[in-house]
Amino acid sequence: MIASAMTPHILESLLDPSAYPVQTRTVELIQTHISWLFLTETHVFKLKKPVNFGFLDFSTLDRRCFYCHEEIRLNRRLCPDIYEQVIELHETVSGASFVDDGDVIEYAVMMKRLPADRMLDRLVDDGAVSIEDIKRVARTICNFHSNAGTSPYISNFGSLEQIRANWQENFEQALPFQTSTLPRDIFETIRSYVDTFTDTHKALFTERIKNGYIRECDGDIHLGNICLLGNKTYIFDCIEFNERFRFSDTAADIAFFLMDLDFHCRPDLDRAALAVYIETSGDAGMAKLITFYKVYRAFVRGKVESLQFQDAGIAPTERTVAEERAIRYFRLAQGYCLRSRLPPTLLITCGTMGCGKSTLADQLAFELGLATFNSDIVRKQLAGLLPGSAVQTSFDKGLYSTEMSQKTYRQLEHLADTELASGQSVLIDAGFGTAASRAGFARLAASHNASFIILFVQCDQDEQRRRLLERAYRGVSVSDGRVELLDQQKSVFKPPDDSEGEIISISTNGASEQALDSIYMRLFRS
Repeated sequence: MIASAMTPHILESLLDPSAYPVQTRTVELIQTHISWLFLTETHVFKLKKPVNFGFLDFSTLDRRCFYCHEEIRLNRRLCPDIYEQVIELHETVSGASFVDDGDVIEYAVMMKRLPADRMLDRLVDDGAVSIEDIKRVARTICNFHSNAGTSPYISNFGSLEQIRANWQENFEQALPFQTSTLPRDIFETIRSYVDTFTDTHKALFTERIKNGYIRECDGDIHLGNICLLGNKTYIFDCIEFNERFRFSDTAADIAFFLMDLDFHCRPDLDRAALAVYIETSGDAGMAKLITFYKVYRAFVRGKVESLQFQDAGIAPTERTVAEERAIRYFRLAQGYCLRSRLPPTLLITCGTMGCGKSTLADQLAFELGLATFNSDIVRKQLAGLLPGSAVQTSFDKGLYSTEMSQKTYRQLEHLADTELASGQSVLIDAGFGTAASRAGFARLAASHNASFIILFVQCDQDEQRRRLLERAYRGVSVSDGRVELLDQQKSVFKPPDDSEGEIISISTNGASEQALDSIYMRLFRS
């Protein structure tokens, strides 16, 4: 970081409510890799850090002042009543203040504070958002794009040369992360995909320019930058610091929103948003580019989170969260690259309780965009129970009787049949402890000319028991597996053999990423 007047003493002084031109009893400081945000009860005061990352240069006071004014101007396009003014920060005897006299040491964007509990990322994670809410957001973005400015100068930013230059910059800036958040094999998978796609779709990028789809967009439409308040949709915090990131294909702009829905495990909302955007805009051609731009958005987001992880000025707990999110974004980017290489496939898990089947299935479905169905959830739905309802019963009795298990597997087979009939791959997360149960799904795959893969999941017995005990202690799980039932289940469990189809044996003793990578080595070995 470049030398700045924003010393620890100055930052601490801004936690004093009297330093602000609004009445407030509390002030909270939040940091990102490029900003300090001071939150009062009614407003946010955002100061830019004196950093220079190449793609962003806030290294001088004049630059920070200029970009504060740009932030106000550009964000008023989607939030006209939220962004109020650029305000001066003055040096004082006690530190700094927005209201006292003294030398101007910084500038800040003053904006109304939007309620945290109405931010779209939180609403999505809490299951408190509807399909109609998401469609409304998509229409808002579409209307914004239709009115966004364009020109020959702006259109140049949609050229293949510029897109490749953006990617090259991202790859170079991500090189330091190969020892932390971005393993080299994932880096190379993404780079290979980008090179191949741009080489084979040159005409597509030219067509987008010709049809006027390169516009002055937002550049940062992720769920954390969207607030649903009453019947209003607020999209804030656009890219003000680099026109190259703002002047883009409208498909690249909406792709950020769609990718982040995937990141939050809501591909259903992604599909609904894309459909209504295409319907409203009439831009059917964008569908050919969405995955490419999702890769770009996930990669950039991984880079941003990695920069935050490396910022020593941020609290250790926040840095840990940033590291985890960076890894997840980069793995999602890789998943987008791999999806097109997976032919229609029926995958089933196979293993005993507590071996890690569901954790693995959830992560695999997240990365490859697979429809997935869990036997515990389906079983309880058939019984009229909520997924989280705890059912304590003896082995092979009641809800887990042979009759109920057969009924559950028939329903799972029906759900898989529906996905395969539409040409989609599907993952069934269940124990599949008998050859007969697996054989029915092998026949189903064959009837659709789909590949059939058994994911045979195992872990050390001590670890398996530890997981079951921990699950019981937490008391929150869709599974009713208990450690006292494990030996009984193992006594009747029949492992798969090579005559049943392709088997991928997976150990879940280590990190889930290692288990997934072992699957990818088999699925995409060519």
